[in-house]
Amino acid sequence: MAHYDKDKIKNSLTIEQIFDLVAELGGEPIMQNGFFVSQTICHNEPGEGSHKLYYYDNTKLFRCYTECNDTFDIFQLVMKVKHIELYPAIIFVASYFNFPILAEDFDNSQFSLHDWQILNNYEKNNQVQQEQIVEMRTFDNKILQYLPRPRIPEWEQEGITWEVMQHRGIAYDPKNDGIVIPHYDIDGNLIGVRERTLIKEEEKNGKYKPAKLNQQLYNHPLSFNLYNLNNSKDSIKIIKKAIIFEGEKSCLKYASYFGEDNDISVAVCGSSLIRHQVQLLLSLGVEEIIIAFDKQFKELNDEEHKKWCKKLTEIYNKYNNMVQISYMFDKEKLLGYKDSPIDAGPDIFIQLFKERIYL
Repeated sequence: MAHYDKDKIKNSLTIEQIFDLVAELGGEPIMQNGFFVSQTICHNEPGEGSHKLYYYDNTKLFRCYTECNDTFDIFQLVMKVKHIELYPAIIFVASYFNFPILAEDFDNSQFSLHDWQILNNYEKNNQVQQEQIVEMRTFDNKILQYLPRPRIPEWEQEGITWEVMQHRGIAYDPKNDGIVIPHYDIDGNLIGVRERTLIKEEEKNGKYKPAKLNQQLYNHPLSFNLYNLNNSKDSIKIIKKAIIFEGEKSCLKYASYFGEDNDISVAVCGSSLIRHQVQLLLSLGVEEIIIAFDKQFKELNDEEHKKWCKKLTEIYNKYNNMVQISYMFDKEKLLGYKDSPIDAGPDIFIQLFKERIYL
């Protein structure tokens, strides 16, 4: 049986090589500056998904921004696309790029139970290794100072105050007709900029995307940061609780409703929570993490509800030994489909907060 150094393979592959392999798998990738985007072949058949699967060369990781909303490496992508286990996926990638075999046993029985245990534990161990190699780029905040900051009536009508938008650096990109949302790390360093398109025709490709300003793309690995933590960290330290939303707008609404001095909100910009993000909160002394993700079902006990409960339970199983986990969960039809718990206003939010679920 062939043996390969999977970490050496992953770390040595160039973005062009990964691009070629994704094209071979039917992803129809499109190269950008420092990353590429392809169809979501991680959970769709080729030709059926949208171009919302991103590959970031600085982390060697893919990130799906739609249904599976997951972060994974090239081996895990092959596992998803070909519906195979880890070892065959390693063989496939190694063979595709003609990597040399480290050793080969002609008797399959020599591949011991210990070897299989190492492979079976790969996903858990690989996540820790991936988090350790992430290096965030930082940008000069001056890139934002000349952007116009007009009032945004649509957002103000939703409850976001002009003052909060100003304090969070929300701006407008006239060239691309989009709302600019700066992202900072816990220490206040600018690490990326997202843009919410205001062009209806563009929404089919995703409402949110990395901003491109003066021909430079300001993308960053969203999974390795928490939006708004630079603003809410002091209150989180005092209260020892953190509310995790999916999107940036929910954080803006929270600060607008309850005051910036009382802000304990952050956003993952998706519906996944990784260990690195949990550790960021634990570094502030957090004792309870309150999951306030968007409502992803129409009726209790329908298929979407069952699937969503399973996903939330998986988050609990991953981190309950590190910190108390609770959920803001709509059991009484207080929210619309895909609403954030804060979208129905402060009173409903407070009710959901008080009635949050502990597993």
